[in-house]
Amino acid sequence: MAVIFTIVIIFGALAGTPLFVIVGGASMFIFHFISQVDISSSIIESVRLANAPGIMAIPLFVLAGYILVDSKSSHRLVNLSNASIGWLPGGATIVTVVACSIFTAMTGASGITIVAIAALMYPFLLEEGYSEKFSMGLVSTTGDIGLLFAPSLPIILYGMVAQVDITQLFIAGVIPGVFFGLVVCAYGMIYAIAKKIPTITFSFTNLKKAVWDAKWEIPLPFIVVGGIYGGLVTVSEAATITAVYVLITECLIYREIKLKRLMAIFWESAIMTGAILCVLAGAMGLTNAFVDLHMAERIMTMLTATFHSKWTFLLGLNFFLLIVGCFLEIFSAIIVVAPLIIPTALAYGIHPVHLGIIFLSNMEVSYMCPPVGLNLLLANLRFGVPMMKLYRYVIPFLIRMIISLLIITYFPQMSLWLIDVFGMNRELIQM
Repeated sequence: MAVIFTIVIIFGALAGTPLFVIVGGASMFIFHFISQVDISSSIIESVRLANAPGIMAIPLFVLAGYILVDSKSSHRLVNLSNASIGWLPGGATIVTVVACSIFTAMTGASGITIVAIAALMYPFLLEEGYSEKFSMGLVSTTGDIGLLFAPSLPIILYGMVAQVDITQLFIAGVIPGVFFGLVVCAYGMIYAIAKKIPTITFSFTNLKKAVWDAKWEIPLPFIVVGGIYGGLVTVSEAATITAVYVLITECLIYREIKLKRLMAIFWESAIMTGAILCVLAGAMGLTNAFVDLHMAERIMTMLTATFHSKWTFLLGLNFFLLIVGCFLEIFSAIIVVAPLIIPTALAYGIHPVHLGIIFLSNMEVSYMCPPVGLNLLLANLRFGVPMMKLYRYVIPFLIRMIISLLIITYFPQMSLWLIDVFGMNRELIQM
């Protein structure tokens, strides 16, 4: 029966069956046929989800992201970044990293960033004298480089699934997220100096104009991020502020989104929210079913027989998550995979917040991993570059990102130091 169940699941996934159907059906199958438990146990998890703390943040951040994508905020963001830091050596690289980081954090989706920001920056990089190989590798890499910054939706989702404080995850993601960005920027600066690419002349007039054009978008990151990190607002309150602020600025002040289009955006964001919540509810039921089967204990037994120390376990975990991220988009990976590895990782003494940063960092890097990383697929579709070329283009960036990932993994202080600074209690981890 287990073999038949596995075959049905695989064929269902290949046939394009919605993920919530597969996940929810799997939990009901396990409860009814294997655990001999009433399938209502799976439905109960949906009720529990409705009362989960921070649940309202998901639809509000999704709505804000859809509004930002539909407006011209991406153009204003790129112009502001270019006017402020484009004069530095490798300035175009830094502009790309900063613009993509902010936009990914605000929208929570790598695909949106590649379409909205990378498509703007790619021709700009070519005009500045960067090669096609470097430019395409850069925009494919930076499509998700802001994943660890507030108010990133994957962080919220991971916190809910893993039952980890979301505010702590936001704080813990700052240094690793900045570190990823600095590594790419440093590579871009070295490349620009080696290739003698001329810098952009700084113009106070251009900067003043860019600041004026983006004057309503500039305060938003400071309000949201400052409010969360300062403990002034909860994640749900920050989501409310973000949605209302974006709605007022883009629709009433800039007037770039008409009422008819706004109604369509509400509809599209509601569909996306519903899809996320359906999958999340099904996944929580599946997690409950796995708990009933003692799946975590079985995985733990297998891993402890294979990995005899925390160091080797972390290396194996990174390898496993990179593979998972190649074949599952981040929301599915969080919902399906995270509940299985968390008990095992905690048994090895890994701090739950640090584990969250490791998980999300792996998803970020896996988006550019051959053969089917999400960024590669989107870049292939958006720019028409053959996949084999893309593989060669991203390799230099991928090597640096993997090295950065290992540093973040084996130095938990990068994730946990700011939590101490903000006075949040945590168990010290000795590695």
